[in-house]
Amino acid sequence: MAKTTAAKTNPGRFFEDYKVGDVIAHAVPRTVSGGERAMYHALYPARNALYSSDEFARSCGLPGSPIDDLAAFHIVFGKTVPDISLNAVANLGYAEGRWLLPVYEGDTLRSESEVIGVKQNSNGKSGVVYVRTRGLNQNDEVVMEYVRWVMVRKNNLDAPAPETVIPELSKVIPASDLKIPGGLDFSNYDFTLAGEGHRWGDYEVGETIDHVDGVTVEEAEHMLATRLWQNTAKVHFDATARPDGTRLIYGGHVISMARALSFNGLANAQMIVGLNGGAHANPCLSGTTIRAWSEVLDKADTEAPGVGAIRLRLVATSGGAPFALKGEDGKYLPEVLLDLDYWALMPK
Repeated sequence: MAKTTAAKTNPGRFFEDYKVGDVIAHAVPRTVSGGERAMYHALYPARNALYSSDEFARSCGLPGSPIDDLAAFHIVFGKTVPDISLNAVANLGYAEGRWLLPVYEGDTLRSESEVIGVKQNSNGKSGVVYVRTRGLNQNDEVVMEYVRWVMVRKNNLDAPAPETVIPELSKVIPASDLKIPGGLDFSNYDFTLAGEGHRWGDYEVGETIDHVDGVTVEEAEHMLATRLWQNTAKVHFDATARPDGTRLIYGGHVISMARALSFNGLANAQMIVGLNGGAHANPCLSGTTIRAWSEVLDKADTEAPGVGAIRLRLVATSGGAPFALKGEDGKYLPEVLLDLDYWALMPK
């Protein structure tokens, strides 16, 4: 006679399973190797010199070339998915993100998240969960932190709605709170090797830049990228997870693609150090051609030699005229995929 045993599989958390104040330690730490850099550069047209060359990074005061800032973000983010967004409808936005330490080959990253807000949707079938996530290295040093909010399905539709808690989040990280990597020095920056001659002083607040190029997203490369970051969200892999039978392109894939496209015009915006806010305005599906444009929102001095901070809005679109963002109703235009507000470091 067959034995009846308790289920050993994990269906993931649903909206009713989250409580404000919960701290979740995410499984499966990851040791970073040169493979992450090579695969990142294979997936995206990423060409920032600081993340491509040990020698260039050393000339800028670092011990070597870190992995791309967004690759570190994807690793930290991917750890959280089985606990935060396995049963997600969509990832909605970001705030208060800071890169605190560069990540190098040999570092081992893990993640932990605190639930800081919940709000059930009016349809009673899903709700929004707010979490603050920290990525830590093998020395328990925080390498990055960010807030994100995600729409998650309910499993038990009769579960009572929790008390609504929406966290107060800063719209902009003050430039004084940005963490500049120790030793960073752009005094002897090689603009020829970097690929463009435009420096911090050449950009004006309010300036817009059309990055010109486009890349069509394919199903296979998206799923390869999502697996690389160990992101297990069903909507990215399982065609039965959405009513229309499509698989959503991971929002981070769109972020990295847009960031890589922005090289044409912003090649010297070398390091992302702050994420002020971000919204995945419309879903991205396979076959979409992503284009990008940027707007200079602010500039600030830093104490590091030759280093300025520049605040940029990065917009990814599936078409339409560049620099168009919202309609008369204040809503994002249907071709807008991503609206990201971030701080980067640039040579003066």
